[in-house]
Amino acid sequence: MTKAASQIFVLSGPSGSGKSTLLKKLFSEYPDTFGFSVSHTTRQPRQGEENGKDYHFVNKDDMIKEVAEGKFIESATFSGNMYGTSIKAVQDVVARGKICVLDIDMQGVQAVKQTTLNPRYIFVQPPSLETLEKRLRGRGTEAEDAILNRLAASRRELEYAQQPNAYDRIIINDDLNRAYEDLKNAIFVSESA
Repeated sequence: MTKAASQIFVLSGPSGSGKSTLLKKLFSEYPDTFGFSVSHTTRQPRQGEENGKDYHFVNKDDMIKEVAEGKFIESATFSGNMYGTSIKAVQDVVARGKICVLDIDMQGVQAVKQTTLNPRYIFVQPPSLETLEKRLRGRGTEAEDAILNRLAASRRELEYAQQPNAYDRIIINDDLNRAYEDLKNAIFVSESA
């Protein structure tokens, strides 16, 4: 029998690393175990994204106010848009009796490390920057300057991930099935361990 190694997990990695795909597989296989901490953002929804499911899409002035009021665990601005995890989003997951998963960027990881939360940190890494760039361009959802900004941020995230104690586990997503097994191994531990 296995159990979760922690009640809160932080999943991080560059945009295009495959975090969302891995999380969808995890939530599909374990629908009653995990709860996703739905982040807030001031950016516009992409095609197919749903408010309250993929993100809480909010007004920038409202989010600035709530961040200033201390209602967020972490927040960051990227490409002119704010992103963040509200305390309420995590409390909602815990209140439902589920293990909370936070999908946040490097700035968010650094902010969470300053809180009293004690999550396990997992980094999803693309096999290379070239592969990451192909994935980002393949989406066809962003302008060239946004892609270049994401690639620059990705370089910083990859450098941070190599620092001692930045993450508890690094998963290289060069094969989706293997990366998914690695993710499950990072989350679950044997009762006898």
